[in-house]
Amino acid sequence: MHIAPTPEPTTLLWFTHDLRIHDNALLFYANKINNNKHRLLCLYCIDEEWFEQDRFGLQRIATHRWNFLVGSLHALNTELQALGQQLVIAKGNPTEIISDLLSRYSINTVISSNTVGYNEQAYWQEISNKYPHLAFIQQETFTLFAESQLPFLLNNLPDNFSKFRRLIESTKNHPHYLDAIKSSLIGQPTKLPPKLHITLQEEHQFSWPRTSTIPNGKNNHDINANKNSLGFYGGEASGISHLKQYFSTNAPSHYKDTRNALGCEKEEWQLSSKFSPWLANGSLSARYIVQMLSRYEEENGANDSTYWIMFELLWREYFQWYARKYGKKLFHRAGIQQRAPLASFYPQRFQQWCNGSTPWPLVNACMKQLNQTGFLSNRGRQIVASVLIHELGLDWRCGAAYFEQQLIDYDVAANWGNWQYIAGVGADPRGGRQFNIDKQQQLYDPDETYIKRWEGDKYISKNIDNVDAVDWPISVQ
Repeated sequence: MHIAPTPEPTTLLWFTHDLRIHDNALLFYANKINNNKHRLLCLYCIDEEWFEQDRFGLQRIATHRWNFLVGSLHALNTELQALGQQLVIAKGNPTEIISDLLSRYSINTVISSNTVGYNEQAYWQEISNKYPHLAFIQQETFTLFAESQLPFLLNNLPDNFSKFRRLIESTKNHPHYLDAIKSSLIGQPTKLPPKLHITLQEEHQFSWPRTSTIPNGKNNHDINANKNSLGFYGGEASGISHLKQYFSTNAPSHYKDTRNALGCEKEEWQLSSKFSPWLANGSLSARYIVQMLSRYEEENGANDSTYWIMFELLWREYFQWYARKYGKKLFHRAGIQQRAPLASFYPQRFQQWCNGSTPWPLVNACMKQLNQTGFLSNRGRQIVASVLIHELGLDWRCGAAYFEQQLIDYDVAANWGNWQYIAGVGADPRGGRQFNIDKQQQLYDPDETYIKRWEGDKYISKNIDNVDAVDWPISVQ
């Protein structure tokens, strides 16, 4: 095999859910170990498995998140080019892609982020086992805390969020836990080591699409504007711009009162923070959000609403460590409780739920918004999850898989952890959550504005498997 002439030692930086320059421990580490003596190869892998169908006939990524991802990768490449680098994007199996590069170039160190995704962990383990003579180093880029900063061992992670939050906020364990987060922030690099020029194998080469052509040839939509229909632009600069704009208003001071709103129209945009799409692929750092939140509180005062933004970030944090602790159990039907619910998979019911043609107009409106935009409010997600599990009797995992396919802010830990929570097989001490749909509509859409906006009252299926909705058990809030 021909070895490319690269006498200089090289570090391979494998980007995953860390598509940013600010607060990025990988770039800091690359500068530290290279010290201008090494070259740096920045790589992102588009996994071929994302586009294969699972047991429910779903892919792991559909149009809206693909658009957002492509925009984010474009933005990262632009940022890297300003620092004399470039982002190499390869498609295929990550193990095969990286193994090929390690065999053909003088790469002596591979660095990447700690991840919670089971497949990503498996790829990392497989590659590091295959090349034991090389240095494989992982850094924390996705969480608020490093594992060493937690006031407990990972195996002792509390079995519910409330216990976790109390331990984190305890003055005994963390006198200034917010200060600990902010002090961990890493500055933006002003330079990077020189790039390594490589040639990918033909089967791994990826061309930047002019349209959002998913590699299986489906779902083509123009992305020239790099914009989701709700206004989500992919990329670090867009995420930071949104973050700064949000904290320039008084919306954070009213967050707790408005966060459950269902709508996402322009006039409703700031009713919730909308940080999640950029957080999910790492275009925004969670620690940077904490810094901006603290600055806002210093200038405008703290209240229950500003605290609740931190509260939600701690929920996100909890699920990251939850996923690391339980591993494959995150995807098991019986969850971490090892108690499988009485459910099955009914294709007709599932299809009606996916399409938004159930007997419940509010559910239909939520699903149509999700399908058309790739986004759904937290309250909407809880409502449709409750219906799938408790009214339709479906396996909660098919709902979680559909969210994975559709959501632009898909986060493996938060998504599957929340679905377990609603199904009663996860971290809910009350054994699951079942919502009364009529009550939810009275609370959040009493005049049916949201239902009409998303046409939830059209194309309603009066029956599910020839059973009228009134025959289903009454749910309790």
